[in-house]
Amino acid sequence: MIIRSRAPLRLGLAGGGTDVSPFSELYGGIVLNATVDLYAYAIIEPAEPGTVRFEALDRGEHYEGTAESSLELDGKLDLHKGVYNRIVRDCNDGAPLSISLRTYADVPAGSGLGSSSAMVVAMVHCLAEYLNLPLGDYDLAHLAFEIERLDLGLNGGKQDQYAATFGGFNFIEFHDADRVIVNPLRVKDWIVSELETSLVLFYSGASRESAAIIDEQTANVREGDERSITAMQQLKQEAVSMKESLLTGDLRAFARLMEESWDAKKATASRVTNEDLDRLHDLAQRAGAQAGKVSGAGGGGFMMFLIDPVRRMNLIHALDGLAGHVIPCHFTVHGSQAWKIR
Repeated sequence: MIIRSRAPLRLGLAGGGTDVSPFSELYGGIVLNATVDLYAYAIIEPAEPGTVRFEALDRGEHYEGTAESSLELDGKLDLHKGVYNRIVRDCNDGAPLSISLRTYADVPAGSGLGSSSAMVVAMVHCLAEYLNLPLGDYDLAHLAFEIERLDLGLNGGKQDQYAATFGGFNFIEFHDADRVIVNPLRVKDWIVSELETSLVLFYSGASRESAAIIDEQTANVREGDERSITAMQQLKQEAVSMKESLLTGDLRAFARLMEESWDAKKATASRVTNEDLDRLHDLAQRAGAQAGKVSGAGGGGFMMFLIDPVRRMNLIHALDGLAGHVIPCHFTVHGSQAWKIR
């Protein structure tokens, strides 16, 4: 028997950063995001008794060892080991699993589309299907969050795991005590089509700044930095306003708010943007872009632009001369999925 799963990646449309602790606990966080047809994948097959094998097919990394109740986190496919350790401990009575777990993603890690979290969701969902675990969407997302942020100590927010699990357009609220409320949005088909037609997604290169950016944002909140906290509050309000303009189909207001949100985002930490991203943003504006922002913490990865569809090809041609490339994508309504091949 073979188990396969996939979890969609997400575009952070508004509010990104307000889902990061301690801001979300102190002030409450709000994000607006949407999943696209780019995925993280996981495949599970039985392995030889007493053996466990992990492989990241897109990164050329491989691990094979003895199936134990807890595998050492030593920097070799720790994401896979972290998922394995938690599932064995909490869902299999500590009994080791003799499995082969292989993964890959449609985009590189550190791209700003939540690929690492989507990968954890895909692996957890795959193991849940393998063991017939009765996990609901909130259970799956929260378990993935705890594995990534607590067990593995990887810094970041809470939105990615919930976006990958639920899928679609979501307005997500984050409160203290790890309370999360996912509000799925019923966006009319014509609005989704118009937004897709207006969107250009450009991969500028993997971000190596995201951890430092999140650390700085966290420190700013803990230290009561007024400029950073005010910017975070603005991001929350703009997420609310962007949700309203999205639901009513006012995409001109949506673009204006996205541009304002990018300005606020840059005030939360010093490395959110850099000279390369600023030049990219300026070039897109000269080509007619109405708005542009990084998806994710910043420092690199994917930038999304909104432009009048008539001028969309002008922007794509302008971007062709840069290092990086445009990635076609469409919005998707489905979240994480897992299935058996018998």
